[in-house]
Amino acid sequence: MTSTLENQPAPSAGPGRAVREVGIAIIGSGFAGLGMAITLKRRGETDFVLLERAGDVGGTWRDNTYPGAACDVQSNLYSFSFAQNPDWGRSYSEQPEIQAYLQRTADRFDVRRHCVFGADVSSARWDDDARRWLVSTAAGDFRARVLVSAAGALADPTYPDIPGLDTFAGTVMHSARWDAAHDLSGEKVAVIGTGASAIQVVPAIQPVVGTIAVYQRTPAWVVPRTDHPVKPWMRRLYRFVPGFQNLVRAALYLFREFLVIGMAKNRRFLKPVGKLAQAHLHRQVRDPKLRRALTPDYTIGCKRILISNDYFPAVAAPNAELVTAGIAEVRPHSIVTTDGVERPTDTIVLATGFHVTDLPIAEKICGRDGRSLAEVWEDGMVSNRSATVAGFPNMFLLVGPNVGVGHTSMVYMIESQVAYVDDALQTMDAEGLAVLETTREAQEAYRELIAEKSKGTVWLGGGCASWYLDKHGHNSTLWPDFTFRFRKLTKKLDRENYVGTPAVPAQRPEVAA
Repeated sequence: MTSTLENQPAPSAGPGRAVREVGIAIIGSGFAGLGMAITLKRRGETDFVLLERAGDVGGTWRDNTYPGAACDVQSNLYSFSFAQNPDWGRSYSEQPEIQAYLQRTADRFDVRRHCVFGADVSSARWDDDARRWLVSTAAGDFRARVLVSAAGALADPTYPDIPGLDTFAGTVMHSARWDAAHDLSGEKVAVIGTGASAIQVVPAIQPVVGTIAVYQRTPAWVVPRTDHPVKPWMRRLYRFVPGFQNLVRAALYLFREFLVIGMAKNRRFLKPVGKLAQAHLHRQVRDPKLRRALTPDYTIGCKRILISNDYFPAVAAPNAELVTAGIAEVRPHSIVTTDGVERPTDTIVLATGFHVTDLPIAEKICGRDGRSLAEVWEDGMVSNRSATVAGFPNMFLLVGPNVGVGHTSMVYMIESQVAYVDDALQTMDAEGLAVLETTREAQEAYRELIAEKSKGTVWLGGGCASWYLDKHGHNSTLWPDFTFRFRKLTKKLDRENYVGTPAVPAQRPEVAA
């Protein structure tokens, strides 16, 4: 993208703060931010920065270092299509290996030179006169022609509103803010939550703690984890025959895509998966009372289907207790449940998820009329193609509304979005546009498309409450169809749904006759 600036005064920055001019400012350096940056680099674009609040790339896989952290999608699929890794150690990679992969990929494509670390974004404001975004961060201010938010949905943890939690005298830590220096050996530990993080944390720490109480609000459907080490000969084959790894990737993609038939088209196709989960539970939990407590009463797929071989055995261990009564209050050295039972506690682990339907970055981005994205989304997140919002010119979202998937690799969706955004940027250059903005009509049409596709899906009618739905009960998180249809929809910019404003050519000084 060209970075020629029009003859406009720079927007006001903080007192004494210089403003750095850039063509494109990308917020975040996880899979989405790196994918966007690498795509720009591969086509020769270098006028961009990645604004990263931490001290390294990696996003979710940099931050989630809790014991047992791993991906629930196979490594060969949960990776960039243009940067396959023949050296995965396991079929499902653990956090350190995924983080190392992202670091190597950033180095391989020479992206680090564009990173500004410690750049926590405090605000991003559109200046309509200058036709620029003024982005204020802890590392300085930036004026950008284009803003790309790749902050992600699993970036900011949610903390439960439990009476007395702030009075607890022991250690409290969220799974996404793990304190590795804290020794859990012999402690009385409480884990609040039973989602994707909890079922990894619990079996990882259960053997070393004194006692572990798992506070469950809703049981999860859990299926076996078909994880195994990758044989050395297989790694050599991947390395010397890259096409074979691509074939394995394609097979994994197609296998997972079949789940959409049951989740979004006809629920009877989910019955075999439900029977697999029931058999898994019956095989691993012998106690009938505990088994009943761990059996969901909603359709499988309504909440994310979890995979684990060791969660049920950990919960059934002699030093473990599954607590199904609600938490009434937290006291300085204990947790009291609504049935009146008080359990002594040394450490509380909050496995309570993230801000997904109320993205914190949305509070910091203000559009043409001065309203924040969060204010515009008060009645639910809306967008065109999950990437742009009316009233926010030259701004693109990665991993925004209705991009989430409950069955396959998020990286596939990210690459689809990156292609769409990159086509928009190239369109701006080709047409000489200073401003590109989607129409409200296109945004409403996309909202209606999502609502129509969501009808009859397991997420709306499966009998559960999940983070897939917003406070209004709308699906503003998931893409409710096959992912290849999303890729087709975002393959190219739908130019007819955008209004473009040509750049104003610089005035040449008049020469006296």
